[in-house]
Formats: sequence, structure tokens, C-alpha cells
Amino acid sequence: MSVPRKEATTLADKPHVVSVVGARPSFVKVAPIARAFKERNRARHTIVHTGQHYDPDMSASFFEVLEIPKPDFDLGVGSGSHGAMTGAMMKELEQVLVSIQPDWIITYGASNSTLAAALTAAKLNMKTAHLESGLRSGNMSMPEEVNRKVADVLSAVHFVTEQGAVDNLLHEGVAREKIHLVGNVMIDALVAFLPKIEPLQAWNDFGMEKGNYLVATMHQPYNVDEKKRLKQLIEELLNIGKTLPVLFSLHPRTSMRLQDHGLMETLVASREVRITAPQDYLHFLSLISGARGLITDSGGIADETSYLGVPCLTLRPSVERPVTVELGTNEHIATDKGALTKAVAQLLDGRWKKGSEIPYWDGKAAERIVQILLAN
Repeated sequence: MSVPRKEATTLADKPHVVSVVGARPSFVKVAPIARAFKERNRARHTIVHTGQHYDPDMSASFFEVLEIPKPDFDLGVGSGSHGAMTGAMMKELEQVLVSIQPDWIITYGASNSTLAAALTAAKLNMKTAHLESGLRSGNMSMPEEVNRKVADVLSAVHFVTEQGAVDNLLHEGVAREKIHLVGNVMIDALVAFLPKIEPLQAWNDFGMEKGNYLVATMHQPYNVDEKKRLKQLIEELLNIGKTLPVLFSLHPRTSMRLQDHGLMETLVASREVRITAPQDYLHFLSLISGARGLITDSGGIADETSYLGVPCLTLRPSVERPVTVELGTNEHIATDKGALTKAVAQLLDGRWKKGSEIPYWDGKAAERIVQILLAN
């Protein structure tokens, strides 16, 4: 059926904003943005999925659960080395962006999809807005640190979650008028879906008691790629599990490394640590909300645990979200052998901070972002 001329003209007159996503965290972040654009109905919002996370548990189920519109473009790039993946994304993205000529391109977080979108847009002289701009770990060996820093250099607008990120950008020479402290869209998504999360009580599905188990996740190369480090962490988890059961949600990368290093059978046979497949967004947050604490090397889950008031033990050499440590419930755990066991003992003894409210983490970040973009 043809579109009436009046409707086509109205649509063409609206600003066109493209969101480029590809990794699981960016799916969560785009959900509130898509909702805010739909509610305002003053811009066309197109979603491009690079295909970086293509497994149904890491991709398709997230779009369904988070009520995100089906991507307008799915590039289907898939896995590969960092360079190969980024190059393949840029090749496909260039064709899409040239064909649709957007007014703005939103890049999310610090994935390879973020880097590809920022570089492609810059080559095409198109404007990008970086969401979660200014976060820094100080560790350039992490691919995410490279990705976010390049994206920031190339961005016309910087959307920031916390004051520390504002300070980082100013220190790096970004003009103050380009920086906007808007809050955290991860919290927007959490606030929006809490009514669906709370009744799930997902811990019952695993025979756990609320407040009497730990959740663990890990996937960073420095934790899982080397056998010695991975074996050390598995041994600590097994030891911790003798005191409090551990639900270990296996990222596909971690599962592969456990197989490669001959450690999977030990976990499967364990009663102390129970392995699970990746959970969808709602069920994973339900598990976290009922847990005594979370053990992770993710850079983003500490946002949600801080809002929920759940202790978070982050297995990273550095953290790029210092506000989750300064005001939230997160603590950076050293990589030394036994450091994790010691931190869990502190948690179980009740010697863990409660956390406090973080400014602008109020569920309204997406509204602020859309308002600013539409004003530019």
C-alpha cells in the first residue's frame, strides 16, 4: 500500500537519528532511548544492529524482553578478531549510513560496534553523540578503553553518566558546551522494568534462597584467557561455594576457555558452584536482586547493583565507573591470589558498604538525551 504524500513529507521533515548497537549492554541502553523517541514522536529513530553479539541468548531474546523495536538493519557481522570485526562492521555500516543520511548517530558504551560506528561516521563527516562518554579505566590494554577514547575524540556531543566522566573529558580538552551530564540509561531500563523483575523470584528456579547465594559472571580476557588465572578464580569460587552457593552465569567466551583449559568438568561436577546459561535481562536482574552479592568483571553491572543496593565485587585491575565505588555498592578486587576469597569473607561478615543515591540516576536520562539531540 502506498504512503500518502502528506505522511511521507512529515516523516522526511523530522530529524533522523540512528542508534548503532551490537553488544548485550548496548541493547539495554537503547531500550529507553527508543522509548523516549517514540513518546516524543518528533524524530525518526533507526536501529542498526551490527551483529557483534549474535547468539540468541545474547541478542534476539534481549530485543524481545526489553520491548525494543526490531532492528531496521542487521549487519550480521558475527565474531572474529578485533580488527577483522571492526573492519567488517565499518564496511557494512558505510553502506547503510550513506543510503539513509542521518542527522545524528548515537554510539553506545565501549564495544567494537561503538568504535566502528564512530570511525565510519567520522569518515563520512556525520555527527555522532557518544552515550556513556568520558568513562576511563586508565588501562589501554583493554579493548574497551581504546574504543571509548576514540569514540570520544570523534564525537560532537558527549552524554555523561557521572561527574568524574565530565572531569575526564575536560582534562582531555573537550569543550564544556559539548558535555552533558544526563544520568544513566541503564538505570532508566532498570526502573522501567522493575515491576516485571520483582515478581519473577528467579532464584527459585535454581533451588536457592533469597539472600543466601552469590551470582558470578566473568568474560574479560585477562581473567579467562590464561589458564593460570582462570584456574585460580575457579578454585576460589569453589572454595567460596563451600560457605555460600554460587550461581555462575557462563558467557560464551568463558565457556570456550573452560573447555580449552580442561576446567569445565570440575565445575560441572561441583556442588558448590552451579553453572547456568546466560539469562535474559529480566531473569538475570531478578537473580541479582535476590543475591547476597555479585562477583563480576563486567564494567556495567555495578551500575545496577548500586541502584539495587546489592554488594558488587569487581574483578578488574581498574574500574571506569568510580561513582559506583565512591557512592554505590561496588568494590574493586585486586587480582592477587586470595583477594576474592578475602573480599567475600568481608561481605559475609556484614562489613560491606550500603551505598547511597547517585545524582541523576533517576530513570530520566533518556528523556534528557533526546531533548538535547532534538535541540541541536
